[in-house]
Amino acid sequence: MQNFDTKQFTQQFESMFFGPARAYTTLSVDFAEKLANAQLEAGKAYTDTGLAQIRALLDVKDAEGLRSYMEGQQKIAKDLTERLKGDAEKVVSLQQDFVQQSQKLTEDSVKQATETATKAAQ
Repeated sequence: MQNFDTKQFTQQFESMFFGPARAYTTLSVDFAEKLANAQLEAGKAYTDTGLAQIRALLDVKDAEGLRSYMEGQQKIAKDLTERLKGDAEKVVSLQQDFVQQSQKLTEDSVKQATETATKAAQ
């Protein structure tokens, strides 16, 4: 009967399963946090813009004020379009970063598991 080394088994199990799982979970939680923060920031910006436009409309008292308000809407639309584009680019960047880090983590985990299995076989 072979002598069972609990410490070695635990280290192997950690390096092959728990370590990679913990690292991937950490990466996933960090990604979710960044994505949620980006969405909250964007939502606040859009809400603030909408409320500011409602307040500006409430300040319209005459035809000149209405004309001025309507002219301002073109700038607001342009600004919102740019904001949407920037927000979309930010989300795509976050997703690309997550994919790259996930791939690297997977490669590192496979390498580590291979090394651990090789050592265990010897």
